[in-house]
Amino acid sequence: MTKLEPIVGRYTTIRILDTDCRIYFEEAGAGIPLVCLHTAGADCRQFRHMMNDEEITQSFCVLTFDYPWHGKSTPPVGYHKYEYKLTLERYVEMIRAFCRALELDRPVALGCSVGGHVILELANSYGKEFRALIGMETADSSRKYIDDLSNMYRPDVHGGEYCAAHCSGLIAPTSPDEYRHETLWMYMQSGPGVHLGDLYSYWNRLALDGIDTKTTPLYLLTGEYDYAYTPEDTLRAAAMIPGAKATIMKGLGHFPMSENPKQFREYILPVLQEIKQLGLPAKATRT
Repeated sequence: MTKLEPIVGRYTTIRILDTDCRIYFEEAGAGIPLVCLHTAGADCRQFRHMMNDEEITQSFCVLTFDYPWHGKSTPPVGYHKYEYKLTLERYVEMIRAFCRALELDRPVALGCSVGGHVILELANSYGKEFRALIGMETADSSRKYIDDLSNMYRPDVHGGEYCAAHCSGLIAPTSPDEYRHETLWMYMQSGPGVHLGDLYSYWNRLALDGIDTKTTPLYLLTGEYDYAYTPEDTLRAAAMIPGAKATIMKGLGHFPMSENPKQFREYILPVLQEIKQLGLPAKATRT
């Protein structure tokens, strides 16, 4: 008998600021909503291992979506008339609009890289809307580890392969070859200019003074091999946020959930268990 994965994919239209966007999202499991935010230029496939992990999905409804311009989501009408730039304001409202559309009451949000960067802004400005926040490969600001991405627009260069090439170095050398290339494949498929547009607000320094970890617990996890947001960057940011819990993940790089899912679950499971112990708010479950 053919075994079917528990992941279910659907489409919905959400309004992000002044724009209607048709997005694709996936979910698996039941319980506390856990919204996962993918990295720049990638899509929600990065979280497939978490969504197939019964130890996670027995207590959490894992939800993830392709941002507009990414994966199976389409750009909004008229996208060809302007350059794609993911501003911090639009990024934050996209996440909040998705949560409203699915009627999620104080979900947990987990993001990686640019998704982890925006987690800190959510914590600073909208922390009360979330049960807990998990920022992976993040800090209040990133060192500009690559100076020029314009080569992806050269006529003699394949933009997707160029993106994958520079992302390859961010993967830990100890990560299994199978998952390294699965991770890179998503970057090879990225739309023109999408990766660069996602990084528009990535280099900006974020405010941290509004973060209240007593109301919304904040967890920061960074791979020891990450040189975009280094372990030192994450620990420095955590030291400025009273109550933030920071962990450096051994044997992992910039894409922990997809580059080495077995190693990553050793770090994410204790965090989710701790969040689970917080107790459910009245309407937190999703089935």
